[in-house]
Amino acid sequence: MEIVLSTAIGILAASGIWLLLRPRTFQVIVGLCLLSYAVNLFIFSMGRLTVGAPPIMAKGGFVNPTAYADPLPQALVLTAIVISFATTALFLVVMIASRGMTGTDHVDGQEREQ
Repeated sequence: MEIVLSTAIGILAASGIWLLLRPRTFQVIVGLCLLSYAVNLFIFSMGRLTVGAPPIMAKGGFVNPTAYADPLPQALVLTAIVISFATTALFLVVMIASRGMTGTDHVDGQEREQ
């Protein structure tokens, strides 16, 4: 499962960076979303990949920490999802306003002469 997750993170990050370098604003926004998904998956995977393990340890005595999931990455990813949703909505509003003012969705505001 680690190989599949690592490959998915790599593909999402590479696709996001490639789209960030495109000349259209919508492609840049989608690239930012893909890059944030890759970072979220990376942070989430830092909490160990365990199936059915509770995130809270029992009271008293010695407990084996490898038998439990780390709740901190889960909380960080949840916060990052909310923040990325808000920034994506803001970017879309700015993109629509820019398109209305300039008449184009090119990143630098003007089409290339061909």
